[in-house]
Amino acid sequence: GEDAATLWDELDCPVLQMVCSSGSRNTWRESSVGLGPRDLGMQVVLPELDGRLLGRVVSFKEAQQRHPQLDCPLFRYTPVAERLTWCARWARAWLQLAATPAARRRLAIVLANYPTRNSHLANGVGLDTPASVAACLGWLAAAGYGVAGELPRDGDQLIHKLTTGRSNDPRSLPLAPMAHLPLPAYEAWFSRLPAPARQAVLERWGPPDQDDHLEAGGFAVHGCRFGAVVVLIQPSRGYERDPQLSYHSPDLPPTHHYLATYHWLQTVHRADGVIHFGKHGNLEWLPGKGVGLSSNCFPDLALGPLPHLYPFIVNDPGEGAQAKRRSQALILDHLTPPLARAGLHGQEAVLEQRLDEYWQALQLGSDRAPRLRRELDALLATLHLDAEGDLDQRLEQADGYLCELKEAQIRTGLHCYGMAPEPRQRLELLLALARCPRGDQPGLTQAMALDLGLALDPWTSEEGAALSRQDRQRLNLPATARCAGDATAMLEDWALALLEGEATAPGPRSRHCLEQVAADVAPRLDACPAQEQQSLLRGLAGGRIPPGPAGAPTRGRLDVLPTGRNFYSIDLRGLPTETAWDLGRRAAELLAEHHEQQQGEPLRHLAMSVWGTATMRNGGDEIAQALALMGVRPVWDGQQRRVVDLEVIPLAQLDRPRVDVTLRISGFFRDAFPNLVDLIHRAGLLLQQTTGETLGRIYGSAPGAYGAGLQGLMDSGAWENTTDLATAFLNWSQWRYSSNATGTLRVQQDRDGLCARLRQVDGVLHNQDNREHDLLDSDDYYQFQGGLAATVTHLRGQAPALWFGDHARPQRPRIHRLARELDKVIRSRLLNPRWLEGMRRHGYRGGFEMSASLNYLFAYDASTGAVPDWAYGAIAQQWILEPGSRAALNRSNPWALQEMGERLLEAHRRGLWQ
Repeated sequence: GEDAATLWDELDCPVLQMVCSSGSRNTWRESSVGLGPRDLGMQVVLPELDGRLLGRVVSFKEAQQRHPQLDCPLFRYTPVAERLTWCARWARAWLQLAATPAARRRLAIVLANYPTRNSHLANGVGLDTPASVAACLGWLAAAGYGVAGELPRDGDQLIHKLTTGRSNDPRSLPLAPMAHLPLPAYEAWFSRLPAPARQAVLERWGPPDQDDHLEAGGFAVHGCRFGAVVVLIQPSRGYERDPQLSYHSPDLPPTHHYLATYHWLQTVHRADGVIHFGKHGNLEWLPGKGVGLSSNCFPDLALGPLPHLYPFIVNDPGEGAQAKRRSQALILDHLTPPLARAGLHGQEAVLEQRLDEYWQALQLGSDRAPRLRRELDALLATLHLDAEGDLDQRLEQADGYLCELKEAQIRTGLHCYGMAPEPRQRLELLLALARCPRGDQPGLTQAMALDLGLALDPWTSEEGAALSRQDRQRLNLPATARCAGDATAMLEDWALALLEGEATAPGPRSRHCLEQVAADVAPRLDACPAQEQQSLLRGLAGGRIPPGPAGAPTRGRLDVLPTGRNFYSIDLRGLPTETAWDLGRRAAELLAEHHEQQQGEPLRHLAMSVWGTATMRNGGDEIAQALALMGVRPVWDGQQRRVVDLEVIPLAQLDRPRVDVTLRISGFFRDAFPNLVDLIHRAGLLLQQTTGETLGRIYGSAPGAYGAGLQGLMDSGAWENTTDLATAFLNWSQWRYSSNATGTLRVQQDRDGLCARLRQVDGVLHNQDNREHDLLDSDDYYQFQGGLAATVTHLRGQAPALWFGDHARPQRPRIHRLARELDKVIRSRLLNPRWLEGMRRHGYRGGFEMSASLNYLFAYDASTGAVPDWAYGAIAQQWILEPGSRAALNRSNPWALQEMGERLLEAHRRGLWQ
C-alpha cells in the first residue's frame, strides 16, 4: 500500500523478497517450473508491485504428523540452510555495495553478443547499447567512480576498443584477451558445484582440462578494462561448437568457458555489482527452474548472489520478468526508440503522384488518362504490387495500400539510455503518444476529427476505405483524395504542426487534448532521460528504485512513463481480462471469416504461437482468441473480476465450426502462466465432456529449456531443407503441457502427438500487439511461426495458410497474410530512407540492426517461403551496392557489411533469391 511504499522510499534501500513455499521441498525439487501458481502469484508477482527484488525459496511447508483429535495433518515451515545462506550473502552484497565509496566500487558491465560475431556485439532491443555504455562510463567518472584510462567518446570508439582484443568471434583468436582465469582456480570452484549440475556440464563438454577453449593461461575473458570498471563480452552458449547441438540440445548446459568468465568476474575482478546492459543476454535463459531457483540451476551457479542491475526496454515486461525471477535483477526500464510515420519514398511516392494525376485526368476527361494508365500499369509491375483483378481494381488496391504504408509506424533510430531524443524525433514520438486514445479520452487526431464533424475515425478507420465526399469537403482535400488514409495523413500533419505550436486547433476537443499533452504527456516523456540516468547511479549506490508498470506506451500505456523505474508485470489471476476477451473474441471471428473467404473452406485446425511477454502486455489477448476459436468463454467473478469458470458457447450461437487449436507456447509463458495452461487444458476437458470433441493442446520446450531450435541452424548454415528445420523444431517443441486437478503443471514428451496434430493444421497464426517493433526485429518471430510453418509443410506435404494478426489498436484488430505483413515491413522500414538514415546515425549499432533484419528476413523466407524474391535485390542495391551506404557501413561496422553480403549470396545459393 501507500504507507509501505513511503516506508521503503524513506529507507532508500532495496527490499529483498524471500519465498516461503506453500508446497513441499520434494515437490519443488522434482518440478521444472519451481513454484506453483499460488506461490507464483502471492510471493513473486504481488511483491514485484512493491519493487521488491526476488531472492530464493528459503523454506517449505511440510506435513509433520496427524492431529489425533482433529484427524488432520499438521504442517510447519522447514527452512533450507543452503538457500538461506545464499540469501544472506546476497543481502550482504547489497549492503557492501551501498557502504563502499564510489571510488572503490568495482563494477562489471556485460554486453550480449549473438550470433557470436563481431558484427553483433552489444545487443539491446531498441537501444544503442555501445553509445549508452560509453555515456554510462562518463557518468560513473563524474560521480567519482574509479574509472581510469581513455574513455570512449561514443559507441563506435567503445566497439573499436573491444575489437582490438579477443572477442567471441573465431577470427579474433590471434588477438590477446583482456584476462585469463587460471585452470586451477576454475577447477577448484567447479569441483565444489552441486553434483547434478557438475555432471551435466561434464557429460556435454568433458573435463575442464580438455576443453577446446582452454589456453596456456587458462580460460580467456573477453572485454576491456577502465580501471575499476570492466566491460565484458558475454560468453557464447556453445551452440556454434557443434551444429548438431541446435537439433538435439534444447537444454544445453553452459560451457566451461562461460562459467569461467562469470567466476572471474566474481573472484578475480571482485565485482561489487553487475550490469547486463540492454535486452537481453543469455544468463537468465540458462537451463534450470523457471522461478524459485535451486543450487543446481545454471543462472544461480553462474552469477551467484551479486547485486544485478539490468537496463531493459519498458515495453517488454515478460522477458524483463525472466531476468528478475531467474537472475535477481533490478530492472531499470528505458524508453522505446523514436517512432514516426513511415511516409512514402522512391517509386512508391512516384506511384502516389501518378495516381493522383490519373484520377484528376479521369475526372476532367483529359486525353492524358490513357498515357497515365499505361505508365501506372508499368509502375505496378516495377514495384511488384501484384493483385487480382483488372487494372482498375489493381489501381484501387494499390491506392489503399499506399495509404497504409504511408501511415505505418516505424522506428527512426535507437534510444540512448539516459539521453533525450533529437528535437524532431521527440516531436514525432510525442505525436505517437498523443494520437492514442486512453479510456474515454480520444487521441489527438480523433479529437480533431470530432471537432471537424468527420465521419471517419483516424484511429480505427481502414486506410484503404473510401473517403466520403462530405469528409473530403470538410478537410478541403482535392478530389484526388479517395481513401480514408488521405484524410488521416492530413490530420497527422496538422497534429504535428499543433504540437510544434505552428497551427490552430480546430475546436474544443482538440484544444483540451493539447492541454493534456502539455500538462501530462510531454512532461512524462521529457522526464525519461534524467530519471534513467539517476536510477542507474542510484541503483549502483545501493538505493531503492521505485516500481512502475510496463507496457507499450503507444498502445495507450502512458502510465509506463517516465522510464527509469523497476517495472513489474500483472496479476496473473485476472487473465484473460475482460478487455482481452473482447479483443480476442473479435480477432477470432475475423480469422475464421478471412480463412473461409480466402481458402474456400472453414478453418478447423489452427497452430498458434503464444508468448509470455505479449500476454503480460495485453492481459491475454491470444489466450482469449484461442478460447473463442474453440467456442469456450471465460466466466469472471463479481468483484475481483478473476476468471472462476468456463462455459461452452453453443454451436448455434457460434455460427461456425469449432477450431482445434494447437498452442506452441514459449518457455517463459510456461513458467509465468501455469494458470493459463490450466485454463486451456480445462477448456479442452469441458468440450470433451459436453460435445465429445477433443480440442486444444499445448506444446512447448523441454522443462527448464527455452527457444524453438531454429536460430542456431540459421546462424551456422547447418541445414539443407525444410525437413531439417522441421526436425529441429519438433525436437525443441515435443513436450505437451497440461495440468492436474489442483492446477499444477504436468508435462510429458509427446512427439507423435504433436506430429499428428500438426499434420491436420490448416493455418498458422502469430499475433503482434504493438507497432513499436515489427516481425523483422527479432529471431523469435521466425523461430516460432516459421518453425510451425516449416513443420506443418513437412508433415502435410503442402504449406498451410500463414496468418498475421495485428492487435496494435485494440479497437481495430486486423488479420492478413503473413506475406503481406512481410511486404509491408520491407517497404515501410527496410527500404525506407528515414530508417536507413537513422541507422547510419548510430554507426556500428545501426549496421548491427541492418544485418540482423536481413538475417531475420532470410530465416523467415527459409522457413515459410513468404518473402518476395525482389526484396533481396532491392536490399542489395540500397544497402550494399549504393556507394554512400557501403562506405558508411565499411567505416562503422565492416563485419556487418561482410555478413550481409554473405547472407545475400547464401539466399541466392539456396534458391531463395533467383
